[in-house]
Amino acid sequence: MSYYSIIGLMSGTSMDGLDIVHVTFYISKKNEWKFNIHNKKTYPYKIDTLNKLKNSKNLSATEILEFDKHLGKIFSNNINNFIKTYNINKKDILAIGSHGHTVHHQPDIGFTQQIGCGDTIAFKTGIKVVNNFRQKDIIAGGQGAPLVPIGDKLLFPKKANAFLNIGGFVNICVTEKKIIAFDICPGNLPLNKIVNKLGLNYDNKGSLSSQGKLDIDILHKLNSLKFYNKKKSKSLGTEWLEKIFFPIINKINSPEDQLRTITEHIAIQVSNTFKKLNIKNIYLTGGGALNEFLVSRIKANTNVKIIIPNKTIINYKEAIIFGFLSVLYLRKEINCLADATGAKKDTIGGVLHIP
Repeated sequence: MSYYSIIGLMSGTSMDGLDIVHVTFYISKKNEWKFNIHNKKTYPYKIDTLNKLKNSKNLSATEILEFDKHLGKIFSNNINNFIKTYNINKKDILAIGSHGHTVHHQPDIGFTQQIGCGDTIAFKTGIKVVNNFRQKDIIAGGQGAPLVPIGDKLLFPKKANAFLNIGGFVNICVTEKKIIAFDICPGNLPLNKIVNKLGLNYDNKGSLSSQGKLDIDILHKLNSLKFYNKKKSKSLGTEWLEKIFFPIINKINSPEDQLRTITEHIAIQVSNTFKKLNIKNIYLTGGGALNEFLVSRIKANTNVKIIIPNKTIINYKEAIIFGFLSVLYLRKEINCLADATGAKKDTIGGVLHIP
């Protein structure tokens, strides 16, 4: 049996911090993958970094280049702190798999950008880094997303017949026979943006959402957006939110009513997707799995069995999978599936940075 000790990094659109996980992946002689989580921790961003991340899409090219290096230093410092805290021997770590932080994602016109300089991380930690997983898929005509389906398929094969992740955006992956995967709708990103204005990091258990009033007219407009009629592989970015989604939801004055309407919108879009794909059971992860009101609204709109794993998997599944993508890259094996992204062919995505 071969094994790979990896550090996985995830900085998602929810912007709740940098998720770091130390995990060992094992592959048997029958080519079956297993993994063991050793340590995990989320490092919240300092307020100045968080504000810059929120405004990153508006930065100039020079400012982006500078911030890319600065974020690489932040990632490096957090990784070194993580290694020291958990007394990890650097020599045992094969590589760091880093998603980076997405600034721009416009695959339809051929580009995506994740910052958090891989060379900076490699140099300052002394560990090989694999990042920039999305770009090759976009060159191959894909959306560069979602990337987690290969992990769902190989690491969680018997958990359910489909996987739902509620992060900044909501995405689904069906692993039976042919892989089907795509972004469904917005998730925590707009919810968090609204509660941030109230001085909160997130809506704990969806309590504020549950107190709001549903705006039926706005809900109908959201559910009628053209994106939901797309048939091919599709993905969402913050540009779509700013241009299409927020101008509609901002017509509601009350933050609680905004939260309530968005929550119902998510629940309806998720349940509609379940019906279209004939989903029987779903494995639910991402921060939204802890939003009890949102989960209750999804359950109210569907009869699909919802399986919620332990909090470690809920919070760190993406960091685990991006660590796994680095393993597949180093093994020169496919880690990005055309069935999921709409690319012309499967690809081995990633860029290697040597210390």
